[in-house]
Amino acid sequence: MDIYTETILDHYQHPHHAGALGKPTISTTEHNPLCGDVIRLDLKINKDTVEEIGFVGNGCAISQASMSMLADYVEGKKISVLKKLKPKDIYNLLGITISPGRTKCALLGLNALQKNLH
Repeated sequence: MDIYTETILDHYQHPHHAGALGKPTISTTEHNPLCGDVIRLDLKINKDTVEEIGFVGNGCAISQASMSMLADYVEGKKISVLKKLKPKDIYNLLGITISPGRTKCALLGLNALQKNLH
């Protein structure tokens, strides 16, 4: 099975919410040392809700597409809802089976989000 579906390639080539935010409430950077992927995640939070999200990243199609899809999901959501996100939720967003070797790539954005929220 080809892991680079049309949706994943589209999010990789045209990531949603790409770019750093001017004055984020919270910002964190997450690295995957195994393959060199990196994501800086910025959030603007207002009254327990993610008002705006932006990210700057570099890496494989899976890590960057996963962050783009997650950013679409996150914007406008309550922090209490986002704290409950699990890896399976990311896999569902991607719509593919993730091999053990690609797990860290797929979850890089979720890890950055969880660091920002805790």
